[in-house]
Amino acid sequence: MPQPPQTPQTLPTPTNTLHQDDADYCWHPFTQAKTAKQALALVRGENEFLYDQNGNKYFDAVSSWWVNIHGHCNPHIAGAIAHQAHTMEHVMFAGITHPPAVELAKRLIAKAPKSMGKVFYSDNGSTAIEVALKMAFQYWNNKAEPRKGLIALRGGYHGDTFGAMSAGRSSGFYDPFTPWLFDVDFIDTGVCACTEDAALAQLQNLLDKAPGHYAAVILEPLVQGASGMIMMRPDHVSKIASTCRQAGMLVIYDEVMTGFGRTGTLFASEQLTEAGQPDMICISKGLTGGFMPMAATLATDAIYNAFWSDDVNKALLHGHSYTANPLGCAAALASLELFDDPRTWQQIQMLEDTHRKWLPTLACHPCLNNPRVQGTIAAFEFKSQNAAYGSSNSQWIREAFLEHGILVRPLGNTMYWIPPYCTSENTLNWAYEVLLKVLEDWKSKENSNNSEAKPINTELF
Repeated sequence: MPQPPQTPQTLPTPTNTLHQDDADYCWHPFTQAKTAKQALALVRGENEFLYDQNGNKYFDAVSSWWVNIHGHCNPHIAGAIAHQAHTMEHVMFAGITHPPAVELAKRLIAKAPKSMGKVFYSDNGSTAIEVALKMAFQYWNNKAEPRKGLIALRGGYHGDTFGAMSAGRSSGFYDPFTPWLFDVDFIDTGVCACTEDAALAQLQNLLDKAPGHYAAVILEPLVQGASGMIMMRPDHVSKIASTCRQAGMLVIYDEVMTGFGRTGTLFASEQLTEAGQPDMICISKGLTGGFMPMAATLATDAIYNAFWSDDVNKALLHGHSYTANPLGCAAALASLELFDDPRTWQQIQMLEDTHRKWLPTLACHPCLNNPRVQGTIAAFEFKSQNAAYGSSNSQWIREAFLEHGILVRPLGNTMYWIPPYCTSENTLNWAYEVLLKVLEDWKSKENSNNSEAKPINTELF
């Protein structure tokens, strides 16, 4: 039997040609390549830091698009993946099962809100949303009570596949695809007492006009991420859910970003009332600690039972080639084990405490608006006449922090910290000190240029 090669047969691109090869062959997400600056070339990571080919260190202040929760190259997760790779790397999940998938499903159900009963695996946040939407609409079809309506929060973002785009069509990202999106009704996001009442009134008005029309409501509980880290009170989210449930609707929570400790609890849903608990929860991003692409849609037994039938057409005929990939399951199990360590929760609390310590300073700064904190997430707006996604102001913020060795990804003029949980208190305090320096430069820039040219769609979020 031939022996495996001692070194990879295909070596990585040499660092001296990396940028040119990237420009020649790679198509980057959320990027207008013609106007974008040269991509930052990173070659390794450790804890809360990433390193470029010259050894320069960067604080990953946005957890690599919100996926990395325990730090880069966490040895516990890396070891679990390596062990699984030498045991079984993949097998299809249709008609077959395997220990990592079963154990992960058991652990997720044990840790999720008590209403959850089953786990359906997929491969990213968008597909977790697609699964939930298909479950919701087919649930009513299987009960011979078809419903076509969906309610979502205005400005919410749920992903880039077509069902997810439909649920997030009011976010403004999907104009080229509008003719192909199905209709969704939107209500405002309530962020204070007056706007909460208005949002609930909008919701009730929709329900009164079309009883029995809506299959489900979908929203990100506590924090709407890509729409600008908009934060909602738990009581308000609970009222939305309970109002919809009283109307006979299903409740879907998109916890792709808010799950796995980001809001201060493992699931944001834990902070809601019993009446505010969901029928389905979509998870991804932090599920594997940022190591592997994987997602899941958790559903109640009542949802699952509506598909239990002798008729194959009542089954959920949906799947992915890499459903329940054993390597992803192993990574997710290792990540969950880290949440069993009290030190992880101590770190999460430290990050929140550090954010809150800086709130008074940010609140009185003349260049900032609306500083806010939810768990490990802190957000604030740079005061600007141009707050558009992809504006040159947004690019300026990104480049200003990059010069100080901090990776950020502004949402228009909304800046936010969402660091890995291993981040030290010193690192986070240093990031806030850098923020104050950047704000001084911002103030000078704004004073010298109060108007800005039309925004360029450079890099969005």
